[in-house]
Amino acid sequence: MSEQHRLSFDTPGRGSVEITAEIAAVVRKTPLDSGIAHVFVRHTSCGLAITENADPTVRRDLETLLQRWAPDGDPAYRHDLEGDDDMAAHARSLLTGTSLTVPFAGGQLLLGTWQGIYLFEHRTHGHRREIVVTLLG
Repeated sequence: MSEQHRLSFDTPGRGSVEITAEIAAVVRKTPLDSGIAHVFVRHTSCGLAITENADPTVRRDLETLLQRWAPDGDPAYRHDLEGDDDMAAHARSLLTGTSLTVPFAGGQLLLGTWQGIYLFEHRTHGHRREIVVTLLG
């Protein structure tokens, strides 16, 4: 059995937004006893990650690393139609990835104690982002 849901999130611009509660709410409502939740973002300039949810400096440090690995406005970039952050955002999306798979059972995500699911916005301005959650069980 499977079911699919679409969720939308407004991001404030570059950085991370925790979406664990929204994904967990989808899992809580399913009649499936156990399975996997596949979480997919339908965009090429943002990404998904499971990372620590206790200390926000972890996400700030991750953003620092992403800026180092894919800097805005690199003169070697050819793709800059939407601004200096355009190509860097696409590169950062490759680094974070566009999908995650999380097991669930008994209406709960089986994340570790300090794990959270985050939407990483890689553009400097905010956007509305669509997430597809597919439950398989």
